[in-house]
Amino acid sequence: MAEVAEELELEAAATEDAARDAADAADAEGAGDLPLLIGSRLSLDLYPGGCHRLLHLLAQPSAQLLEVQFLRLSGHEDPQLLETTLAQVACSLRHLRSLVLRGGQRRDVLGACVRGSLTTLPAGLSGLTRLAHLDLSFNSLETLPGCIPQMRGLSALLLSYNLLSELPEALGALPALSFLSATHNCLRTLPTALGALSTLQRLDLSENLLDALPPEIGDLSSLTELNLASNRLQSLPSSLGGLRSLRLLVLHSNLLTSVPTGLAHLPLLTRLDLRDNQLRDVSPELLDAPFVRLRGNPLGEALPALPSPPGTPVIPEMPRLFLNSDSDSFPVTPQGCSVTLACGVRLQFPAGATATPVSIRYRLWLPEPRLVPLGPHDTLLSRVLELQPHGVAFQQEVGLWLLFVPPRARRCREVVVRTLNGDGWSDLETHLEGEGPKRLWAHCQVPHFSWFLVVSRPVSNACLVPPEGTLLYSSGNPGVKVTFPPGATEEPRQVYMQVVRVAGRELRALLEEAGAAASPLVCLSQNGPPNFLQPVTVQLPLPPGVTGLSLDRSRLHLLYRAPPEAVWGDITAQVALELTHVYARFQVTHFSWYWLWYTAKTCAQGLARRAWERLRLHRVSLIALQRRRDPQQVLLQCLPLSKVDATLRRLLERYRGPEPSDTVEMFEGEKFFAAFEGGIDVDADRPDCVQGRVCFVFYSHLKNLKEVYVTTTLDRRAQAVRGQVSFYRGAVPEEVPEEAEAARHQKGTDSPWMATLPIKLPRLRGPKAPGQGTSLSLAPLNLGDVETGFLTQSNLLSVARRLGPDWPAVALHLGMPYRELQRIRHEFRDDLDGQICHMLFSWAERQSGQPGAVGRLVQALEQSDRLDIAEEVRAVLELGRRKYEDSIRRTSLASLSPSASQSPESAQA
Repeated sequence: MAEVAEELELEAAATEDAARDAADAADAEGAGDLPLLIGSRLSLDLYPGGCHRLLHLLAQPSAQLLEVQFLRLSGHEDPQLLETTLAQVACSLRHLRSLVLRGGQRRDVLGACVRGSLTTLPAGLSGLTRLAHLDLSFNSLETLPGCIPQMRGLSALLLSYNLLSELPEALGALPALSFLSATHNCLRTLPTALGALSTLQRLDLSENLLDALPPEIGDLSSLTELNLASNRLQSLPSSLGGLRSLRLLVLHSNLLTSVPTGLAHLPLLTRLDLRDNQLRDVSPELLDAPFVRLRGNPLGEALPALPSPPGTPVIPEMPRLFLNSDSDSFPVTPQGCSVTLACGVRLQFPAGATATPVSIRYRLWLPEPRLVPLGPHDTLLSRVLELQPHGVAFQQEVGLWLLFVPPRARRCREVVVRTLNGDGWSDLETHLEGEGPKRLWAHCQVPHFSWFLVVSRPVSNACLVPPEGTLLYSSGNPGVKVTFPPGATEEPRQVYMQVVRVAGRELRALLEEAGAAASPLVCLSQNGPPNFLQPVTVQLPLPPGVTGLSLDRSRLHLLYRAPPEAVWGDITAQVALELTHVYARFQVTHFSWYWLWYTAKTCAQGLARRAWERLRLHRVSLIALQRRRDPQQVLLQCLPLSKVDATLRRLLERYRGPEPSDTVEMFEGEKFFAAFEGGIDVDADRPDCVQGRVCFVFYSHLKNLKEVYVTTTLDRRAQAVRGQVSFYRGAVPEEVPEEAEAARHQKGTDSPWMATLPIKLPRLRGPKAPGQGTSLSLAPLNLGDVETGFLTQSNLLSVARRLGPDWPAVALHLGMPYRELQRIRHEFRDDLDGQICHMLFSWAERQSGQPGAVGRLVQALEQSDRLDIAEEVRAVLELGRRKYEDSIRRTSLASLSPSASQSPESAQA
C-alpha cells in the first residue's frame, strides 16, 4: 500500500507540473482550446495520462488538430488504452508524418530506464499514408506488428531496445525505407527480403545475437552506413563487396576470423571498424588502409599448438570483448571469452564454462540497504554489480575482477567480494591486484551469477573445530587466540573470529581519563549449537600500557555484548581472569563480542555502548551548491571531512553556494534525506524523490551526491526567492528549524535534524519572453538568429530530457572530444540527467553567438539516429521564423534590418 501511495503522490505532483506547463504554452501560443498543441507538433509523452488527453482532444476536432504532423505518446500507458487511442489516431490524424511511441521515460527505484508496455499496434495505423517516421524504441515488442510492412511511405523505422527475435520477410515491402534501427534486441537471423530495400541508406543492427548474414545484404545498393557491432558473427558474405555506396562499416566486438578482401576496394568507404575480433591475418590492402581499425585482434599471432592428432579441428583463441557504456549484454560461447565492461569490471570465461551459447547481461546498481549486507564494522567500496542469468551453474568457475578505490585505513582490515548465494550473502576468496597507487582490482572465482560488491571488513579468520580440539588465532593480531579443548564439540563445527582495532586516543577522549585503555575488540561466532560441551579458552592482549605485574585489578573490566538485546555487560566477576605479563585469558561456553577495558570508571557498560557506536561513526559534512549558469540546478552531497576541501576546490569553478555544514556523525549505510523549504520545491519526477524529499544512503567511500532541479511558485520577476535545504533522519519535524536557529537545535547523532543550508534563486533578469514562465534563472541562452529562428534554454532543456542513453553519440557528432565525455561520465557517474544537461549546455555556451550552431545540432541528432528530436527542432525553428515574419508585417518594418525590427527574445520558440 505504501508503494501505491507513493506512486499516486508522484503522479499527482507530475500532473500539477504538466498543468502549469500547459498553461504556459497556452499563454505563449494563444492556442485557446488546444493548449497542448504547438504548431503541428503534439507532444504528450511527458504528461501523465497522455492518452486521455489525446482522446479528449480528438473528441473536439478542430482544423488545427487535423493538421498535426508530429505526435509523441508514452509507451508506459495502459496497453488497452494505448491501442484504443492509436485506433482513433489512425482515423483522425491523417496528415501525421512522425509518430513516436517510445518507452524509457520512466526509471525504476535504482534509476534504470523501464521498457514501455507496447506489444503490438492496431491494424488501422496502416492507413496513415503520409507517415514517414515511426519510433517504437524501449518497448516490449516480441514480433513486428503486421501493420508496419503496409506503411508504404515509411522512411525511418526505429525498433531499438525491444525483445525482437526475428524480422519478417514482409519488411522488404517498404519501398521508401531509408533508415532502420533494431539495436539491443535478440535477433538471431535476418530475412532474405532485406536485400529488396533498394532505398535503405542506414542500417543499425548492433547489440544482437546474429551469427550469420544473408548474402542478399549485398543488394542494398543505396546503403551508406552499416553497423553490426557486438554480435556473434564469425564470417561475412562476399556480397558485402558490392555495397558501392557504403561509407561506414562497423563490425567491432564480433568473432570474425576473416573478412572479404573486396571491402578494401569499396570506393566511398571512409571507416571500417574491425576492432576486438579474432583476426590473425588480413589482406595487405586492409592492413595498409588508413580507414581500417584493427585494435584488439591477435594479428600475426600463431594458433596455439595443441597436443591433438592430425585432423582435429583447431580451436580458435579465446575472444576478447571491450564493451562501451551503451552496452548491457554480451554473448558467451563454449569457446569462452575475456570481457572488459565499461563500468570497471573484467570477466574471464574459460573454454568449456558453458556448453551452449549464453547471453550475459550486466547492470551496475546504486547501493541500497536491501542490496548491501554490511556488518557493524564493514564499509562498502564499490557499487553493486548484477550479472544475469541468475543461478546458472557454470561448468568451470568464471574469473571476476572488480575495480575499487582502496580505503586509507587498512591495518587489521581486509577486502572481500561479497555475493548473494541462495538465501544469504557470503564472502568469496578474494585476491587483490594493483593497477596504480589509488586503484586496485578485487579478483575472485565465481561458480554462478548473482549480485557482487566489494567490502572492507575487519580481518576475519575461520577454522573447522573437530571433536579432538584445535587452535584459532587472528592473522591481524596474533595475540588474540581461542583454544578448543578435546570434547568441546561432538560434531565438527565452523567458527569465525573478527578483530577490530581500537584507537586509544579516541577512547581516552570519550572517557575523559588520561590512563584509560582497551584491548582489541573481538567477535566470535559459529554455525552450530549455541553452547560448547567444554569451556573454550579465549586469550586477549592486555590494554596498551598495562602489564600483568603492575595493573590494578579493580580497574580491569571484561565487557561482553549479550544477544539478543545487544547491550554491553560487565562479566569480570563471573569469569576467572588468568593474567600473564601481556595477556589475559578466560573461559567461555558460548560466543559473542568481548572487550577488555582498563579504566577507573566504576560503571563501564554505558561507556562501552558509546565507544562501540563511536567506532562505527563517520564524521561528515553536508554541502549544497548551485550551478553558476543556472542556480535552479542544486548539487547536494554528503562528504567525509577529509574529502570536503578537495571536492570544493574542484566544484567551485562551476558551482557556488554556502559553506559546508557543521560536522555530522553518520553510520555506514545510514539512510537520510534532503527537504527544501521556504517556497522552494524539488522536481518530483525522480525515482529517489518521495513526498518532495530526496533520499540518500551514506557510504563513506562512495560519492553520496544528487543533482536536482528546484522550482518555486513565487514570482521571481519581482524579487529573488530565499529558501533552504535541510537534511533529516526519520520523519520531518512539524516545526522546521529556521536557518538562524539551526546551530542551536543540533543534538548529535540522535537528532532527526542534521543541517540546514541556504538556497537563493536570483531575480529573473531582463524582459519576460513569451512562454518562458519562471523556470529560467538567467537570461535565455539562445542559439541561432532572428531570421532562421532561435533555440532557447527551455528548448535545449526539452532536448536534454529526451536524449536518454543516446547522449554520448550526439556529443561525439557535435565534435566534443572523447576525453571530455569520459570526464562528464566520471563526474556525474550516478546521474544520467546531469551527464546530459552538462554536455548539452556546456556545448551551447561555447557555441553562443556562433553562426551555424543550430544546424550542427540538427545534423548531430540525425547522425545519432534521433530523427524525432531533429524534426521537432526544425518545427521549433520554423515556428520562430513565422513569428518573426508576422511581427515584421504587423509593425510595417519589412524594409528595416532584422536587428532593428525585433529582439531575439521575441522570436524564440
